[in-house]
Amino acid sequence: MDLIDDLIWRGLLADCTDLDGLRKRIAEGPLALYCGFDPTGDSLHVGHLMGQLTLRRFQLAGHRPIPLAGGATGMIGDPSGKSAERNLLTREQLAHNVQCIKAQLRRLLDFDCAGNPAVLVDNADWTAPLSFLDFLRDVGKHFPLSAMLAKDSVRLRMGSDAGISYTEFSYQLLQAYDFYHLRNALGCELQIGGSDQWGNITAGCDFVRRKLGVPVWGWTFPLITKADGTKFGKTESGAVWLDPARTSPYRFFQFWLNTDDRDVVKYLKYFTFFDQQRVAELEASLAEHPEQHEAHRAL
Repeated sequence: MDLIDDLIWRGLLADCTDLDGLRKRIAEGPLALYCGFDPTGDSLHVGHLMGQLTLRRFQLAGHRPIPLAGGATGMIGDPSGKSAERNLLTREQLAHNVQCIKAQLRRLLDFDCAGNPAVLVDNADWTAPLSFLDFLRDVGKHFPLSAMLAKDSVRLRMGSDAGISYTEFSYQLLQAYDFYHLRNALGCELQIGGSDQWGNITAGCDFVRRKLGVPVWGWTFPLITKADGTKFGKTESGAVWLDPARTSPYRFFQFWLNTDDRDVVKYLKYFTFFDQQRVAELEASLAEHPEQHEAHRAL
């Protein structure tokens, strides 16, 4: 099974800007792709594994992953999926969080392999030197206000009591500029993210095409839902973090071991590198001998 078919089998496709075109591009040879992680805290959590592991799947297939730590976008705050304005972080908090997240990103991606090493970037490096006037002239003029207002993340917030500030409203321009910069500097042709990022990702694709006249693609994976209706990555004692100082290895292990039977096969596809045959074996074990918890332990 090729990479695209494997991702679809795993349930990792929510939307793609041009699936047939992306298939053809991948058939031609390796490409570079990126996924952004905003440093809103000093650790990523289990929900962020979707982006990291998807980058890793592309890397194992010969492509070049670019994990992005959002030193610039983290100063603004993404309104996607948020019902109220974020509290802005200080520069000191943000710098600390970026360093912590960079260390975590290095644990799941290979930065030293010979053919397609991962490249870790921070969007503050190319965004901070821009003046406000230059940004308005070179970026803002390419974004029709009607299109920005039509984005779900903006429209939902504008209809709420909390509303949305100009700061968060501008977030999609910064993310679009990231894609443009990475296309120019590193030849990045694909941006991936959760389905709540669809509006930001398509805005970036449109911006790159207008500025450079070259094809790029966007891919989103679904947001994770739990069968019992509770939020994925949350426990009674709080969020499940990737930092062992915040979530102990024991609690981390127990989180996965306690996965609802109805979710375990889905999570095996999302979070492991087991192939179809192995997942089918574990699914059969779950159906025939659920008391043995073989699928849970494998997860």
